[in-house]
Formats: sequence, C-alpha cells, structure tokens
Amino acid sequence: MPTLDLPRCRLSYDVTGSGPPVVQLHGLLSDREASAAGGLDLASGLTGHRTVRYDARGHGRSAAEPVAADWAWPRLAEDLLELLDAVAPGEPVHGIGPSMGAATLLHAALARPGRFRSLTLCVPSTAWGTRRAQARTYRGSAALVERHGLEAYLRAGRAAVRPPAVADRAPHPPRVDPRLLPAVLRGAAATDLPPAGELARIGVPALVLAWAGDDAHPLSTAEALREVLPGDGLHVAGSPEELAGWPLRCADFVRAVERRAGAAG
Repeated sequence: MPTLDLPRCRLSYDVTGSGPPVVQLHGLLSDREASAAGGLDLASGLTGHRTVRYDARGHGRSAAEPVAADWAWPRLAEDLLELLDAVAPGEPVHGIGPSMGAATLLHAALARPGRFRSLTLCVPSTAWGTRRAQARTYRGSAALVERHGLEAYLRAGRAAVRPPAVADRAPHPPRVDPRLLPAVLRGAAATDLPPAGELARIGVPALVLAWAGDDAHPLSTAEALREVLPGDGLHVAGSPEELAGWPLRCADFVRAVERRAGAAG
C-alpha cells in the first residue's frame, strides 16, 4: 500500500478507479476500514471517479509521533493538501469527510481556494460554542488513558448512548496506537473551526449530512454550515435506513456538480 512521508508522519493511502478525483477522509479515532464498517464509505456509490482514501496521521496504518499539536485541524489540512499535491497535482478534487474529516476539509478549502470542486461534510463535529464542553471531554479522556489504561477508556465509551442512525452498528475501538491516544485527544481538544464568517469565503458547492441525537456531532454545527456554504441542502438521518442512503446521495451530488462544471466549461 503506498505511503507519503511528511514531518513526524507517514500517511498510508490507496487510490482506486479512474476519472475526476475524489478524496475520502474519516473521523477522529477511526480509519478507512472502520469508516466502511460503520456505513461512512460515502464514496462507495461513485463510479467513473478516481477515489483516494487515506488514514490520517496516527490513525489506522499511518504512523505519527506523540505531538498533540499535530492533530489540530489546520495541521491535518496541511497533510491532506500535501497528499493531494502528490496524487492529483493541479486537479480540483471532490472532498468527502465525516467529523474530523469534515473539519479538515474546511480548513484545507480555506487555505487553498480552488483546490476543491465540491465538499461533502458528514456529521460535522462540535464547533464554536459547543466545542468547549467537547474539549473538556477529550482532555478528561486523555487523562483517563494515562492514569488507568486503555480498557478504562473503552469501558467509558461502551456506556455512551449511540445515535439512532448507527444504533445497529457495533462501536469500534480506537484505530490509534494507545501510546499516541492521549496526544491525539489533546490535539482534538485544542482545535476548532474558523469563524463562520471566514467559512463563508469557501465558494464551492457543499452537501451537509448529519444525524440526530449525538452531542459530539450536534445539528447546530451542520445547520450553521448549511447557512454559510453554497450547496444543495442539509439531510438529517434519524435511522440506519436513512444512513444507508448517504452513499447514493453523495454520488448524486458529486455527479450534479460535475455536470454543472461541464456545462459551464
């Protein structure tokens, strides 16, 4: 499997298919495999595209060092842009990502206008006013791992209520080396989205997908993004059946953007 060496990191990625490029990210403590198992392989409905999937630094098969600042979203956005320059130089890319992946895409799109043709932002995480409470949770979890070990952290996670859209899916353990886990969590605690006014400068079409009943991915963030970004609406999944329709919804959105781009060209 190909890799890309970056400062304090080796990214593992794969490329499948041919055609206009698409990059798919994943959420915090997940990876490519866990995303597929959890119903979040949203690029799976696309044909006629070249799809790049990768594990963020320290996740899955990607190596990293325990430097908390490396998991701030702007740093992860730099990783993404380096990868795109390596695998799709000069080509506008359709970006797809849940949670941390969505935040990474937003920071990358602000940093490099024109690099993306569309954004599919799935279950956006806490931001702005709701981020502070989530940051406290992440810092507490990092301390729990350090003091009592990974199993104590896993027990606490098993006690959490699952959103209805993923109630039929078993939670996966962190796809992060336990030695890195406290740094990853502290990096997540120390980061946030840019102000909504800055995000409004992103001019590419965006599709926002959310689910209900999840304090870590509140509808307030999805609704705020829908207000400031151009695009095709907000879809909220309240059941596993609605979640199962997301790959087709994403594929329809990306194809519609491609058709509009072709007509304009």
